[in-house]
Amino acid sequence: MISLAIVEDDDRCVDILTKYLHRYEEENEVRFRIQRYRDGYEIVEKYPSDTEIILMDIEMGLMDGMEAAGQIRQTDESVEIIFVTNMAQYAIQGYRVRALDYILKPVEYLPFSESLHRALRRISARREKYLLIPSRSGTVKIPASVILWVESSGHRLTFHEKGGKSLETTVYSMKEVENELKNRGFAKSNSGCLINLAAVDGFNDREVTIDGHRLPISRGQKASFMAELIRYING
Repeated sequence: MISLAIVEDDDRCVDILTKYLHRYEEENEVRFRIQRYRDGYEIVEKYPSDTEIILMDIEMGLMDGMEAAGQIRQTDESVEIIFVTNMAQYAIQGYRVRALDYILKPVEYLPFSESLHRALRRISARREKYLLIPSRSGTVKIPASVILWVESSGHRLTFHEKGGKSLETTVYSMKEVENELKNRGFAKSNSGCLINLAAVDGFNDREVTIDGHRLPISRGQKASFMAELIRYING
């Protein structure tokens, strides 16, 4: 569930944004908890600390969106702010409050969904993912960010971690781990190796280097793996 605020004094615009959010939910298997505010002053006064995305008009009564965004940034560095406005000339000022994007009115679904997708990707990257891995000594909780790569051999999976540590399990399958870590910056370089793209130190068309280890890229996996790696590098 993503906590999202709409800050807009035009009821018709709110209706359109809400309709688009529900459409996006159906198309992308995500759910929003939506809170509406009528101007910048109201959201600043009532600002919920768990807000993750703000769709913000600029021209509003009492306090405009740019001023409200500036005040919100003093207490919340991570919230994704998307201005929804017909005031394109304010785009440069948006850098001051680190706005993610501008959507011009009248709002169309395609640019709206693209901006929303970028915001959700950034939110997903910040959220830590933990795996609960059954082992001989009991269940171990591991942050996904410390996993360098996962290696499959027979019915055994080995999780290679930062600092040279490793953990083996025979309970998980590679497919299950891949599903757990999809959209978390992991990709398969071959059928038996799932790699944390953030941990890659170097690569060519045959192998990647992680922490001094050379891991092969299979011919069948090469195109999809390299595409994922380049996409990750480019943000």
